[in-house]
Amino acid sequence: MKIRRILATAVAAAVTTPVVFLSAAPAFADAKPSSAPSQKPATTQDDPDEDMPSLEELKAAVAEAQKAYDEAVIDLDKATADLKALDEADNALVVAVADAQKAVEDAAAKKTAADAALEAAEDAVTKLPETATDEEKAAAAAAVTAAQTAADAATAAKSAADAKLTEATAALATAKAKAQHVVDLAQKVKDAASKKLDDAKEELAFYEEIGEGCTDTEDSALKVAVSGPKKVTAGEPTVFSMRVTNTSDHTLNLVNAFANAARLPEPGDVIDDETDFSKLLIPVEWSSADVLEWDPITEKHDSIEIGELAEGASYDVKLRLTVDAKATAGRGMLFGYGEYETNDDSCDLGGDFKQLNFDILAADKGDKPKPTETATPTPAPTVTTGGNTNTTQQGGTSNTSVNGTLAATGANDTLPLGLAAAGAVALGTGALVVARRRKAGAQA
Repeated sequence: MKIRRILATAVAAAVTTPVVFLSAAPAFADAKPSSAPSQKPATTQDDPDEDMPSLEELKAAVAEAQKAYDEAVIDLDKATADLKALDEADNALVVAVADAQKAVEDAAAKKTAADAALEAAEDAVTKLPETATDEEKAAAAAAVTAAQTAADAATAAKSAADAKLTEATAALATAKAKAQHVVDLAQKVKDAASKKLDDAKEELAFYEEIGEGCTDTEDSALKVAVSGPKKVTAGEPTVFSMRVTNTSDHTLNLVNAFANAARLPEPGDVIDDETDFSKLLIPVEWSSADVLEWDPITEKHDSIEIGELAEGASYDVKLRLTVDAKATAGRGMLFGYGEYETNDDSCDLGGDFKQLNFDILAADKGDKPKPTETATPTPAPTVTTGGNTNTTQQGGTSNTSVNGTLAATGANDTLPLGLAAAGAVALGTGALVVARRRKAGAQA
């Protein structure tokens, strides 16, 4: 089971729907979680790794998406060509419009001539002399009648020609509108196919970069311990300690530590996918013997870079929590996590996730914390503040910039142990964040 891939799946669900994380990450759901690699999903839940596609499936998805995109390009090109064809002179609809236009012009000319003939015949009648015979008068009247008939016929022909031109023009316009609609649809299909292809390629690249690049080693070479006071007063900075220890028989490369804190939801709080878990987070700063300034842990600067950690060596970090001065009494948790990578392109997660419960006292010292049944804090060794012990690098460095937003998730009185899952997301652990770093353009 690739732990990094599983955590990536879990955090993807958590970012979208926090509640999903509670059912998708049972490895963090116990009050005293053991090493992450040794945890298994409950029998009623799916193994997140089962949903991870294989390399062959991802390649097949890319091939299928490429095929769909290529077909969409062909369809768009054809639709565009069909639209342009409606402007060609030899197109049947264009020819029909041209013929109808010529017929209108011919009919108009004939009507003009017929109207002129009628006017001439009527003028001849008015110019008959008084001496005109009955035969001459009858002939002039007959000429007017004939001219009138011809003019009426020319007018009718002109109207018919106009109607045919209107019909032919409408037919061409309708055909163009339909062709344009097909082009628009084809463009949308192409755009959708392009996005799907990009997504498929991205997932394949992600697998090759993270999934395939990591070996399936699962060990507990990196241990994390947290310790500190059992009570924190709102508005007053409180210092805790975290120690990261290499328990293996070799040097660990690229060691990172992560920490964060959150307030437990109150009993009866409604926890759903609309809950703003960011309001539960407690600001945390860190320092060490080598990094003397208090450095805030944020979403963009989430990691404590330790570097190489020699066999049996430890690195000590001080963590300073400051609960909002206006906060009421309640309960809180501090979370610690670690990861390391090796220089041989394999990568492993330090499978030791630790949490520490504490009471939150309101700024008014008379305000007593609400009695809440809590798990026994995880035992932690006495932590010194003298900096590194046998480390091969001179102390930690400032935090690594990571873009993206991680949703914290928690639990109410019906899910009393779920905040461990909240911590896994809230603390922005490298184990969870690494799956998203590539989207921020940073190196994992």
